Amino acid sequence: MLSRLAHVLVPAAGRLTVSCDREAALAPGSIVAANHTSLADPAVVLAALRRLGVQPVVMAAAGLWRVPLLGGALAREGHIPVHRGDRRAARALDLAAAALDAGRVVLIYPEGGIPPRADAAEAAPVAFRSGLVRLAERTGAPVVPVGQAGARRVMSGGGPQQLAGLLTAPARRPRLHVHVGAPLTPAGDRAARTVQAHAAVTEAWRTAAARLGEPAALTVLAA
Repeated sequence: MLSRLAHVLVPAAGRLTVSCDREAALAPGSIVAANHTSLADPAVVLAALRRLGVQPVVMAAAGLWRVPLLGGALAREGHIPVHRGDRRAARALDLAAAALDAGRVVLIYPEGGIPPRADAAEAAPVAFRSGLVRLAERTGAPVVPVGQAGARRVMSGGGPQQLAGLLTAPARRPRLHVHVGAPLTPAGDRAARTVQAHAAVTEAWRTAAARLGEPAALTVLAA
């Protein structure tokens, strides 16, 4: 349902385009790692992936399961709540590993949250947490880097600004772009694997931002 809703609603809020590296592949049992900049970007990424024939299991903040209607839909569809800083956090990796073993594609946001920024400009992904690499190590699943740009043109800033952005998006029709990179299997120790995955997602984001003509595509935020 989430992918179908995103497929319908995202084109109403903006002009979405999608591109892929020549070697890009979204095989069953893959981990999709995407950059996170806005409350709107999960819908943007889901809409893009649906165009490519993929409806992933999403790993998302557990607080979303407390939202009326949305929480029930997330539970019914097998999406995975992530309890950050909680003993239940390891359970998310168990559920993600099971989904990958069953041939599902799992979407993860390795930054672990949205960087606090008031402006709508693009900025590179901040440092990744360990969950992505731990999941890849445990399952041997390939990591598919995905970069999205433009979602901050839909929602960014504080609560009132985000609501205003969402309500005016259908009239403004901001451009949105998602780029899918080639899958990789990170090598080396955990720190090296994390650096490799971060570099791949950053490169996919640079490609997406460049498609929108974003000058900030050359900016990298410090961890």
